[in-house]
Amino acid sequence: MAVTLEDIRKAAAAIRKYIKPTPCLHSRTLSSLCRAEVWLKFENLQFTASFKERGALNKLLSLSAAERHQGVICMSAGNHAQAVACHARRLGIDAVIVMPRSTPAVKVEHTRAYGAEVILAGDCFDDAAAHALKLAKKRCLVLIHPYDDEMIIAGQGTIALEMLETEPGLAALIIPVGGGGLISGNAIAAGALKKDISIIGVETERFPAMYNAIRGKKPRFGMCSLAEGIAVMQPGKLTVPIVR
Repeated sequence: MAVTLEDIRKAAAAIRKYIKPTPCLHSRTLSSLCRAEVWLKFENLQFTASFKERGALNKLLSLSAAERHQGVICMSAGNHAQAVACHARRLGIDAVIVMPRSTPAVKVEHTRAYGAEVILAGDCFDDAAAHALKLAKKRCLVLIHPYDDEMIIAGQGTIALEMLETEPGLAALIIPVGGGGLISGNAIAAGALKKDISIIGVETERFPAMYNAIRGKKPRFGMCSLAEGIAVMQPGKLTVPIVR
């Protein structure tokens, strides 16, 4: 199915009990540096310090009773892992989290603290993803994909609803891109609410997966990045057409 503004509004209603709206505030420092009027969306104020809670919770809430009983699995470099682990515990769902061996120790520790079973596998996100897919099949677990899922995309899109409600005059949204879930959901929401708004995605040069995918080029990847949360080699099958 194609994700719509109505899907994003439904996601906002579904997650409202647990996900609080975060401030969208003017930054005098960045506005001065950029010679533009810049607002920041403070998603670091979510309980696990990331927007990832929105999509993860929306997906978990959509599961049937049988799927919840099966348990869930996800692959993540950290933020999606913590979001799934946190809300799975809240909903009484067993969670298995596969993380790259290079994941910062603090993110691994926080994920385990939420009661999830953490497995370290591979040197990068895509290695961890391959291992998670094998485990999902072997152990009959429901996959909670970090970006290539309609419910995840809809959940992330709730950010744009809040931003445009707070600051309806915004001319552009500048969004970090890994697999494309965040920019996809917000592009759908913002584009439906404000036809002339610009959507600009930003990727690290070492992992230009989406940048090259929409241009039909084969990317070359670096070995590592401080921006490990968006160090993705393969963007989503659902997200690439939306971004394009």
